[in-house]
Amino acid sequence: MDHRAITTTQGYYRIGAERRREAVDRVTALQFDRHGNRVWRAAQSLLDSEHVRRAIGEVATPYGVCREPSNVAAGGHARPLRFRCLGCEHFSTDVSYLPDLNAHLADLLRSRERLMSAFEADEWARTQAMPSSEEISRVRRLIDRVTTDLDQLTAEDRAQIEQAATLVRRSRTVHLGMPRVGQPLPDVRPPRIHQP
Repeated sequence: MDHRAITTTQGYYRIGAERRREAVDRVTALQFDRHGNRVWRAAQSLLDSEHVRRAIGEVATPYGVCREPSNVAAGGHARPLRFRCLGCEHFSTDVSYLPDLNAHLADLLRSRERLMSAFEADEWARTQAMPSSEEISRVRRLIDRVTTDLDQLTAEDRAQIEQAATLVRRSRTVHLGMPRVGQPLPDVRPPRIHQP
């Protein structure tokens, strides 16, 4: 942060960490497993050891978190169900992922529509690329469950949850294990030879 004294930077870091911790506590109250069941029944402050366990015992996925031990140990690069996290028992999501779940549902529906139209492909390729009815239903159920719980909150509680979810989203990083779009490709051209 370009401060002259490290104590100044530490002050900002502590405030940021405390703010993120409060946001995680709020968002955790609206956490769901892959079936849409509430994981935490009531909002409760987590103990320091629980925060540490959560920090090292799970990794972010595109629509929630994964607690599968080998994937956690590999930093999210050993997913047994690659891009099918919604069907895994180690997956859970929370209210902070609601925009991602809505975008994913829209993408699944668009993909299904495009593949069902005049898109030319071999049957096996079309079948494997087609979003399943089960996946679409699962995402819809999760969205409905999260939205229903949000709608039952008071306006003040909902505003606090939405603010906390925004903070959690800003501090989240998800590694998909694929090159990023727009990532520059290495220059592999042979060097030019200058003729005298």
